[in-house]
Amino acid sequence: MILNRRTLGALAAALVFSASAPAFAQVPDVTAQDRVLGRADAPVTVIEYASFACNHCAAWHNDVYPAFKTRFIDTGQVRYVFRNLPTQPQQMSLSGAALARCAVPEKFFDVAGLLMRNQQAVFDGGLLQEWYGPAIAASGRTQTQIEACAVSAETQAAINADIDSAVAAGVDSTPSFFVNGKPVADRSLIGLEAAIRAARTGG
Repeated sequence: MILNRRTLGALAAALVFSASAPAFAQVPDVTAQDRVLGRADAPVTVIEYASFACNHCAAWHNDVYPAFKTRFIDTGQVRYVFRNLPTQPQQMSLSGAALARCAVPEKFFDVAGLLMRNQQAVFDGGLLQEWYGPAIAASGRTQTQIEACAVSAETQAAINADIDSAVAAGVDSTPSFFVNGKPVADRSLIGLEAAIRAARTGG
């Protein structure tokens, strides 16, 4: 079992959720701590703030992301950054965030995809342990390693950094997208394509 009530409580207690955004919201720059997919020199950076307990986030990852990745990330047009903003229920969002963060970095997006793909089973009454299983198997770590990492100061700091980033950017819902630092309300493939095209042409 990963993240029992005691360890989950320790993780939740260590995280700091800010109540309000600053007066002048700005998306923080991408750092080495971010989970990034795509070419470092891609002309456009798309940052997503998402939660593993958010059904709209899961819908985007299941229905839009595959085509988004093929069209923009795999072709070198976009550098894609995933940042975590845990939402209710915290038992699910925090444990999912920690599990993904504790995977081998190269496996992060595989784990994130599995957590999003299998999310609905939890909402339908499935056990969290069954949700963790495929993600741990894809993580490149053992369950023991994941459990130890999940409550480490480093993992707590990384999740807090994502939360602080969301607050700095003025994010108040998930999923939220930014294209070269500008918020994009239309998260459909067509809407993101328009924003990416505008970013490339300076529009």
